[in-house]
Amino acid sequence: MEDQTPPMRPENIIDIPNEQVFANGDIYVGKFKGFLPHGEGKYTWSDGKIYEGQWEEGKMTGKGCMRWRSGATYEGGFSGGYLHGFGTLTGVDGSVYTGAWRMNVQHGTGRKDYSNSDFYEGSWKEGLQEGNGRYVWNTGNTYVGNWKAGNMCGRGVMMWANGDEFHGFWLDGLRHGSGLYSFANEGYYVGTWSRGLKDGQGTFYPTGSKVLSLPKLYRDLGRDGDNQSVLSHTSSVGAKEFKVWKRRITRSLSEKFLAGVRRKKSVRISNRSVSLHSDWCPGDSVKDVPLRERARALSLPFREGHDTVEEDNLVYVREYMQGVLIKESVQNYAEGMDNRSKMKNRLQDKETKKRPGEIIFKGHRSYYLMLNLQLGIRYTVGKITPVPMREVRSSDFGPRARIQMYFPRNGSQFTPPHYSIGFWWKDFCPMVFRNLREMFKIDAADYMMSICGSDGLRELSSPGKSGSIFYLSQDERFVIKTLRRHELMVLLKMLPNYYNHVQSYENTLITKFFGLHRIMLKGGRKVRFVVMGNMFRTELRIHRRFDLKGSSQGRYTDKQEIDENTTLKDLDLSYVFQMDKSWRESLFKQISLDSTFLESQGIIDYSLLLGVHFRAPQHLKVFSGSALTELSYSGSSKSHGMSSQELSVPPKGLLLVTHEPSSVSTAPGPHIRGSTLRASTAGNQEVDLLLPGTGRLRVQLGVNMPAQANCKLPHEEDDESTVDLIEVYDVVLYLGIIDILQEYNMKKKIEHTCKSFCYDPNTISAVEPHLYSKRFVSFLEKVFPDQT
Repeated sequence: MEDQTPPMRPENIIDIPNEQVFANGDIYVGKFKGFLPHGEGKYTWSDGKIYEGQWEEGKMTGKGCMRWRSGATYEGGFSGGYLHGFGTLTGVDGSVYTGAWRMNVQHGTGRKDYSNSDFYEGSWKEGLQEGNGRYVWNTGNTYVGNWKAGNMCGRGVMMWANGDEFHGFWLDGLRHGSGLYSFANEGYYVGTWSRGLKDGQGTFYPTGSKVLSLPKLYRDLGRDGDNQSVLSHTSSVGAKEFKVWKRRITRSLSEKFLAGVRRKKSVRISNRSVSLHSDWCPGDSVKDVPLRERARALSLPFREGHDTVEEDNLVYVREYMQGVLIKESVQNYAEGMDNRSKMKNRLQDKETKKRPGEIIFKGHRSYYLMLNLQLGIRYTVGKITPVPMREVRSSDFGPRARIQMYFPRNGSQFTPPHYSIGFWWKDFCPMVFRNLREMFKIDAADYMMSICGSDGLRELSSPGKSGSIFYLSQDERFVIKTLRRHELMVLLKMLPNYYNHVQSYENTLITKFFGLHRIMLKGGRKVRFVVMGNMFRTELRIHRRFDLKGSSQGRYTDKQEIDENTTLKDLDLSYVFQMDKSWRESLFKQISLDSTFLESQGIIDYSLLLGVHFRAPQHLKVFSGSALTELSYSGSSKSHGMSSQELSVPPKGLLLVTHEPSSVSTAPGPHIRGSTLRASTAGNQEVDLLLPGTGRLRVQLGVNMPAQANCKLPHEEDDESTVDLIEVYDVVLYLGIIDILQEYNMKKKIEHTCKSFCYDPNTISAVEPHLYSKRFVSFLEKVFPDQT
């Protein structure tokens, strides 16, 4: 809405007393202060719009009523000519919003009744649902939980009118992350979803299952959300009063929701809504649906396929890929189970590991360390951010370039009181890391909220031999790793050259560092941290992850320990990946630049961290000689052959389209910097990856890179054929170079000498930097072979 301030120039005034007619046809009747409306008055614009209410020196300010010629009306607060404060807007279509306003848009707490009898009540931001809220559809479906930019996003509960319920996490209006889907017949499925589709491992509990109680599963699922605030609602809405409040309680979100839906429903105002295309389904891209309709579409009643099993103790352990069931095993936990509680604990532990890491709560071994880290980062970022931006100097580097402060428990002149224990805080090279965050487009406020927010951090188990502890921010954008003293010194030593390298090459694959800190507790214990970007903070689910060094000695994983979150090694990799020729050239050009830089710094033991997202199994194909045949995922049935030339590049499940910046995510994070890739198969244009049922993704070097994964199948014992069978998968790749803080020092030289007596020196990890770099690149050239 435009500023409704009337023209008040003195030359337009024709008459003075209590009624004033202006040259443009506008009319004002009311009180004046000099030449300006002031006090109570009525203003009629020449286009038929009418305002009646309070004025302050020519501006609509205070209580008033606005009526538009179209029939829309607003009654409530105004300020400076804008709808501002608390008020009610009745739209032309009959929709009614009652709540808070800021500068002509809904902002704060409010309720909107739509023309089709849907209604939403909760938090708004800049005209869109954001924060905690409840949406009720006219079909009887209800969602209660978190919203962002008009979409269901975060933790929430959906209850369908048919009795089905989903308790878990959402992203852009789609189920995404861990969750529990309970069916009206009392069966339930606990697992993970990706963009609205079941994706990964999960367990289906049939009707009547006695293995686990549903309330206990609810509590396990909501364990890390005990302190989440949840919306409570009033039973009625008045024009002058609207109360929505938050309560911090220690029940799971599921229990809160069930309590909320028992309350008396609010009075609805009948209105009309824009209808949704009938062919849209929950798997479609949410970007093609109007903001309010995205939530509405997802409430359309549907039932997920499930079985009804009478056996009390049968459960189905399932694995899905992009919504397709690829593996299932039936287990009966009643057999040989003398101690039922132990089995329950194991199952509960498995389900709570769906989301990576263990939440750090009060009483956790890392709780006070986390509080200290958050206090220190909040202090440092707040201190360095107001400093004017400038180029770094030589004095900004080195161990002497630091901010140091003591944080007593009771606070001081410079530090706030806190609930942790007193500690010394040291922030290394604050100006350098401030510039690095700016370079990677990390907003200071977002950085602090991500790491220092009330949700806390999650502790990850260490995947390597270093013994380091890893922490993950709640939004998973940042990884915090503990360092040994020599690693910290290596980073400080190489920091000037690292800064120049990442500044010169925006597509670098090397780990992105955002902060380097040290905490010293009473007694002299020192803990050092580095904050890094999480390269697996992706829009697609990572199904397999590999840590590739190019060495072979000991580079395998115990098969009994492998699951979706396991980081596999060189000898576990059975795939080769083929991609657009120009992308491969760009990839190895950058890998060569990065490995040469690391070689110049005397660094070894780094690796390529590779994440692989597999598309749905319907895109799985098999080459047999020169013929291409469709194959079911189990490999049990084949259809008629077709020419190998019919295989599209990229595969048919991975469609490349011309890049449109407005259609892809630009959320700040580790992947925002870097150019968009050009595809030779698309006329050398910048491209986006379009995934049916998922969305549109920007393709960058190391991010959202479509490819084919080829895996040679072993011959069966009675198969005398000489023709190789090769599985071909559509995949999306994510990759980066990590663990770059190990120098080739005397300890590594001794390790190399000792192991050389027992193993081939070329197969062990500890080799001098030039050989390590050469072997690293050569190995990756086999993993990503040239198609020519």
